[in-house]
Amino acid sequence: MSRDGLSGDEVVQMLSALANPHRLRVVAALAGERNYVSQLARELGMSRPLLQMHLQRLEAAGLVTSTLELSDDGKAMKYYQVAPFELRLTPTVIAAAAPTLSDKDKEKKK
Repeated sequence: MSRDGLSGDEVVQMLSALANPHRLRVVAALAGERNYVSQLARELGMSRPLLQMHLQRLEAAGLVTSTLELSDDGKAMKYYQVAPFELRLTPTVIAAAAPTLSDKDKEKKK
């Protein structure tokens, strides 16, 4: 899926999600395969709560998706995989997205 035509807020959310080295490692680890949280945490050397926080940010930005599945022994396991995306930033894309930015920052300063 191409991500051209994103709103300004969507561009900011995606860039913010990818601006963290831990989240870049998560996306890299999930590239081409899906994995469940506990295994992914072991592979990345990260605690499950910290990994969950990073996965939530990536999922909110539309960069990963998750499914809840039951293992053979009945244990619930949450699997994550990278969502197909392509983010192409050019001055034209940014110029088109900028007018759609919400005024969240202005509202916080009031």
